[in-house]
Amino acid sequence: MYALLRQQMLRAGMRMRLHPVAGLHTSAALRELSKFTMPAMSPTMESGGIAAWHKKEGESFNSGEVLLEIETDKATMEVEAQDDGVLAKIISGDGSKDVPVNKTIAIFAEEGDDLSGAEALAKEAEGEAAASNQAEEAKKDESKKEEAKKEESKKEEPKKEAPPKTSSETQPSGGKPLDHVFATPVAKRIALERGIPLLQIKGSGPEGRILKEDVEKYASGAGAPAAGAAPSQAAAGPSYTDQPISNMRRTIAKRLTESKATLPHYYVTFDIEMDRVLQLRELFNRASAEAANGNAEKAKDAKLSVNDFIVKAAAIALRQVPAANSAWHGDFIREYHTQDISMAVATPNGLITPIIRNCGALGLSDIGRMSKELAKKARDGKLKPEEYQGGSFTISNMGMMGTSHFTAIINPPQSCILAIGASESRLVPDESSEKGFKTVQVMKATISADHRVVDGAMAAQWMQSFKAALENPLSFML
Repeated sequence: MYALLRQQMLRAGMRMRLHPVAGLHTSAALRELSKFTMPAMSPTMESGGIAAWHKKEGESFNSGEVLLEIETDKATMEVEAQDDGVLAKIISGDGSKDVPVNKTIAIFAEEGDDLSGAEALAKEAEGEAAASNQAEEAKKDESKKEEAKKEESKKEEPKKEAPPKTSSETQPSGGKPLDHVFATPVAKRIALERGIPLLQIKGSGPEGRILKEDVEKYASGAGAPAAGAAPSQAAAGPSYTDQPISNMRRTIAKRLTESKATLPHYYVTFDIEMDRVLQLRELFNRASAEAANGNAEKAKDAKLSVNDFIVKAAAIALRQVPAANSAWHGDFIREYHTQDISMAVATPNGLITPIIRNCGALGLSDIGRMSKELAKKARDGKLKPEEYQGGSFTISNMGMMGTSHFTAIINPPQSCILAIGASESRLVPDESSEKGFKTVQVMKATISADHRVVDGAMAAQWMQSFKAALENPLSFML
């Protein structure tokens, strides 16, 4: 009896395929199919979007081929196939947004499998997702009811009626008090007496101040808009376009709002002379061009930017003032031993900060090469999670856009971010010159610091080290 049972089990096992979901179905066709769920592209990812499928339903794929592109909160990333197979059914198509991690997005099969059960398995997966959503909604409803009960218990005291407005609070038709309109006292008095809306009058006085003549001109009809113009403009309506919010833009909005609202930002600005950096950069780039022997592409790759010097100087300052190379973690402050500098890169989808690891141990040429590679990958949406997650310090450089000075918002849990402006010509005293002055290139740099981690004196000390490094760039070679 035991031998017969064992023989039947072995025969059944030969007919089964070893897919993770095979045991959940009784149909032979369904046993040959498997569910493909939304992968987590990073440890913190909860949901994502499907930018595009690279395969169509019914097409086969090989191991290592790109199956689809997933849009995370930081980048658009490619997902490669781990094994050979067939894309039997797509459940979440191109452009799907906010797809939860582990939700079934497709049905896979192996080459030669029967695909007739793909539709049924897809419906089963959608049913499971709907049941999960209902359970989540039920939990949310319960929490809302509890909050409503708490609010009702607080509303025991009767509401006090607001006192009626006095005549002194009368406002013009524009909805703004007359005291807040930029107009002369005489103009305000005439407008109030005649019932003229000051908000609709364009002032001709200094800085747009409304004068008595402006009010009288409006009252005579010369300054009033044409009678037929308003209806036609109202009928046309406003002209605008509503842009959908990407996962990346939503995350940027959330994180920066939290940072600005909860972190005690303060700012320290220094002026830094950049003449020696510019001279040394020109010397290095000329030498690189000569070493390339006419190879324009090689010379371009070896070319150093001003930002490469800034990154290196920041790493030197972080090594000298390690308190600025720290992060706030609630119960403790983490001080990093390596200078992992995030550099802000603008992409079509928003801002992302790829990281140049251990900058203190890198030379200028390595920093320049890595900066170019990471910036290109960021703009192409090809960054890996480990290339933008983490970092101990951030640099945002808008000097190349002509911005003279700005302040940046800290990227938590980091405690500092450095804002770099453009270099500008400035006259400074020079006793060695016959004229008594000279022209120098001055750059404004502003550090935003978290006062919970970095005190004001510490931020000033870091800026002094940063300034000293840039104004003496030969120290990079030591």
